[in-house]
Order: sequence, then structure tokens, then C-alpha cells
Amino acid sequence: MHESGPRPIRLFDSFGILPRVIRFFLLEKGLDVPRYEVDLLLGENRDPEYLKLNPSGQTPALELSDGTILCEGPVICEYLEELYPDPPLIGMTGKERAITRMWWRRVELNICQPMILGFYYGEGLETYRTRMRCIPEAADGMKERARDGIRWLDGLLRGEWVAGPSFTVADIHLYSFVQEMSEKGQQVPDECAAVKKWMDRVAARPAAEMSLWRWKSAAEMPAPERPRISS
Repeated sequence: MHESGPRPIRLFDSFGILPRVIRFFLLEKGLDVPRYEVDLLLGENRDPEYLKLNPSGQTPALELSDGTILCEGPVICEYLEELYPDPPLIGMTGKERAITRMWWRRVELNICQPMILGFYYGEGLETYRTRMRCIPEAADGMKERARDGIRWLDGLLRGEWVAGPSFTVADIHLYSFVQEMSEKGQQVPDECAAVKKWMDRVAARPAAEMSLWRWKSAAEMPAPERPRISS
């Protein structure tokens, strides 16, 4: 497939689950995109200079060679897949891409979203209550809804990977959420043996470990690649 379109020149990165999804995706693609680490703890993502690039003030964001800024994790993955289709992480045919997107959406709605909301409303409440509308009384319900989603998936997971015989972005997305949240009190239910085996398979991939935030820091990135963003 012919590659066309403006190329990525810089990834605005940080700690967090969705930035990890992009790093994982890039590693599986074998792509090396220069990174700028946005310091969320210092509020750099709310700095006016960063907001000019990304009005949502979130990470990740991908800057292209024509100056376009792409935000939202799934959008970035979709663009990279179109630009660099090999190896395919969404699919090679229309049918494969539809199936991957179906499962990607299912795990997002049934597991990832309620899981992260359970954290925001619960353990992360003091951090997030000034950034978004939090509903503390919904924390336990969101966590249980996520566990229900994992149990549902466990009953359907018969092959190696979530969306079929090939490893896809659906696996990357779900693993990044479940692995992170399992360290914050939302473990996979004991009875979900199929999901636990799937977790082990994903964890065995080199990109799973390498995509963790600690693997690169802003100090490792050449100074010319860093944008002029005031601190």
C-alpha cells in the first residue's frame, strides 16, 4: 500500500493510559517518533502555549509535518495505521478492520470507561474533582460494571486475541487499561481464567514492557525536537 500524507514529527507524551496505548502502538509498528514529555504534574498541559496546539489540554497529541495536531488516542492510531499499514494492527481488509473496530469499541465501553471512571470517582477523587465532574457515589458501581465487562469478555475469549487470530489495537487498548488499573485495586476477577491467560500473552510481547512511561524521559530527547512551550 502506498504511503501518503504528512508524516508525524513529534509526539506530545506523558504518563497516563492513553499515552501508553500510543507508545505501545508505535513500538508494535516499529516506528520511532520524537517525543516531548508534557509535565502534567506542573500543569504544562494547561499552559496557554500548549492549549494553542491542543485546546483539550490532554495527551497524547501527534504533530504532523504540515503543522496539523492530531488528538485523541484512537484517532492517532487510525492515522498511523493508514500511513504505515504494515504490520497491520487494525486490519488488512474492510472486514478485518470492521471486526477490530467493533471489539475495540466493545472493550472501551464495557471495561475501560467504567474502570477509569471508578478510579476517578474513587481513589483519584482528590486529584480529579477539580478537573472534571466526579460522582463519588458511583465509584463502586463503575468498578463493578467493569468487572462485569471482564466476565462477559472471559466467556467469549476463545482464541489468542480479543478481535480474532491476530494481535490488534483492541488488545493494546484493553491491556493498557486493565494492567494499569489492576495496580490500583481493580484486578481481573479470579474466575476469569481466559482473560488472565490473555493478559499473560500480551505481557510477553516486548512492546508491553517497553511502552511503560519510564522507558524514555524528556532528558533523552534531543533539544531541537522540543517545542517552545513555557513552563
